[in-house]
Amino acid sequence: MIPFNRPPYTGNEDAHVLAAMRSDKISGDGDYGQRCQAWFEERFSCAKTLLTPSCTQALEMAALLLDIGPGDEVIMPSYTFVSTANAFVLRGATIVFVDIRADTMNIDVSLIEKAVTPRTRVIVPVHYAGVACEMNAIMDIARRHNIYVVEDAAQGMMSTYNGKPLGTIGHMAAFSFHETKNFTSGGEGGLLLINDPQFISRAEIIREKGTNRSQFFRGMIDKYTWIDVGSSYLPSELQAAYLYGQLEKADEINSARLSIWRRYYDAFSPLAEVGVLEVPYIPPDCVANGHMFYIKVKDLEERTRILERLRGKGIGAVFHYIPLHSAPAGRSLGRFHGCDVHTTRESERLVRLPLWLGMTNNDVQHVIDAVVSGLDV
Repeated sequence: MIPFNRPPYTGNEDAHVLAAMRSDKISGDGDYGQRCQAWFEERFSCAKTLLTPSCTQALEMAALLLDIGPGDEVIMPSYTFVSTANAFVLRGATIVFVDIRADTMNIDVSLIEKAVTPRTRVIVPVHYAGVACEMNAIMDIARRHNIYVVEDAAQGMMSTYNGKPLGTIGHMAAFSFHETKNFTSGGEGGLLLINDPQFISRAEIIREKGTNRSQFFRGMIDKYTWIDVGSSYLPSELQAAYLYGQLEKADEINSARLSIWRRYYDAFSPLAEVGVLEVPYIPPDCVANGHMFYIKVKDLEERTRILERLRGKGIGAVFHYIPLHSAPAGRSLGRFHGCDVHTTRESERLVRLPLWLGMTNNDVQHVIDAVVSGLDV
């Protein structure tokens, strides 16, 4: 059996997790938490990063920081994970979904401005499969309309747009370290990346249950107290230690995943050239991180047949999101602006193939052969 995913593991994590277990502090913001945050801040040259227990909670922190409330509107693609919408719905916002580009599966930038109203507070571009949205255009719209941009970079660590790391372009961003991502902090985990310094102080307070506890631990005040809304958004030291073990190997992990991605791409490109299937498109100004490899087949019927065939061959291929605007909660808590030209149709054609650290050449070839044998070539 070739599973769809195996959590990334290098062996480098063990010593760090054991050291954290034996330390005097295993709750949040210990030595390993600080090391991870320092790694991101140096690597990405951003104002501040804060580890969180999940990407979902990083997005929730962003919504709190922006004081999102009832009557506010947040623009995003419908083709995304439910957490992208939930973070803002929890604050009372209405989600405004817009269509995606068929080639990248990212939000169609040409439709965003048409969806802007006086109530629009935030745009949330989702960097699908680690491929960047058109961030220059998005930031231009945001500047002209005084709107914040929160990058959902859950899948985008180590990807770039015009040479800039994803997550460092909007006002803030959220990363995921779930076990399905390129890097994990032991199964779950996230990061809030802040580019606008005005949010740093309050972000620390919100993350520490609404208290100024972080300032207390830095010796800036002699006692801490409750001063704002907040919740417990700190991961444990064990999560941070596991993640740090992977960050030390980040370039090696990225390189290994890209190698598998390229093998798929090279194998399926000839079929794409004759119209049998479609392969991912990477725009010239983007460098992707090998997070995901998918093919797109003719229609839902062919996808169902391909998935069944792959399962029969012991291969864990899967489809992806059901568009949020078609879900019961999406219909009641948001609206789709304009026409759904691509979102539903493209989502029904997409097949994600296994791609994980440690896949062998034989594993990859077995997947390729099974896909090819199941197509109408």
